[in-house]
Amino acid sequence: MLLAALALLALNLRAPLTSVAPLLKPLRDDLDLGDTAVGVLTSLPVLCLGLFAFVAPRLDRRYSGRMLLTVALIVLSVGGLVRTGASPAALLAGTVLVAAPIGIANVLIPGLIKRQFPQSVPRVSAFYSGALTFGAAGGPAVAVPLAEATGSSWRVPLLLLVVPVALATAVVILIALDRQPSGGATAAAPVPGGRPPLPWRSRLAWQVTVFFGAQALLSYTVFGWLPTIWQDRGLSAASAGFALSLCNAVGVIGAWLLAASGRSLADQRAAGVTVACLTASGLAGVVAGPRSLAWPSTAVLGLGLGAGFALALSLFALRSPDAPTTAALSAMGQGIGYLIGVLGPLGAGALHDMTGTWVWPLAVLLTICAVQAMVGLTAGTARTVTATPPR
Repeated sequence: MLLAALALLALNLRAPLTSVAPLLKPLRDDLDLGDTAVGVLTSLPVLCLGLFAFVAPRLDRRYSGRMLLTVALIVLSVGGLVRTGASPAALLAGTVLVAAPIGIANVLIPGLIKRQFPQSVPRVSAFYSGALTFGAAGGPAVAVPLAEATGSSWRVPLLLLVVPVALATAVVILIALDRQPSGGATAAAPVPGGRPPLPWRSRLAWQVTVFFGAQALLSYTVFGWLPTIWQDRGLSAASAGFALSLCNAVGVIGAWLLAASGRSLADQRAAGVTVACLTASGLAGVVAGPRSLAWPSTAVLGLGLGAGFALALSLFALRSPDAPTTAALSAMGQGIGYLIGVLGPLGAGALHDMTGTWVWPLAVLLTICAVQAMVGLTAGTARTVTATPPR
């Protein structure tokens, strides 16, 4: 039941954000949005994921995980309603209300996995990240068919992809956490004053954070620019859009492969280097390889990004001695990591505008892959962040 709840929750944590992209043109025309407003709209969700990750530990000290996740889903539903309003202000306010609870839930889930599945952290983390990737791919895939089926340009599809699923998931979360045995009851109960602070002084915590930040920067740059890169290389708009869907779909396979290999790995150093090399190889093939390797390169890129995201999530639990420390490390890693991730698509676009080519953005991204591989050797070592007494 809890695994089903995690899968449903994962659908709520990506599809509401990724489903906007294919509906952006009718949305922009309907609300008469300028380039600046569109730029804010596309970068605001990632910014909220980073900022509200720092809010989660404070809430976690005062309220149960069951209550926080349920309220987050309710706020998400309200945000889904608000952002379909008749003005740009409503759209932006609703986007914040959608992204803020997602940022909070992102931080809570690794601690929940550590607490409820202590012997299966890599597998359950990979299952959860695979579901996240599936939701990220599924949102854009069904958004346009929903618009055509309902006769609505963008409002009804965005509502249907947020409100019913979020409310249904809130019910499943309540039932799943309520049915947990004594260990699960602990998971649902708040620990007033007992949560450790964020491990700012831990070298290992910073290594895990840099690994997650590199992964976020690479992922959001690819999600934002992959179709444009392929169109610049001569693919049709439809084929370029399919390339992004393929990248996300193969990412699910990457997460599952990481889960399958989890038991045979003494630590995660080899996995950290492997995902960085796969991502680098895919990026090089996409930007500079022959057109005949378009689809293989995209598949390799998706494999690296999917497995890398699953690994980045699992490190929060694997490098922590207990669930409260996992939550603190998750808040630090995701808070800083997503703020780093915002720089990826913005920086790649600016560098492309300056140089007129994708070669220089590729060089920077390959450097990030090298950083990810190096930090993967240290963050992947089997050890844990030293628990810090709560303030």
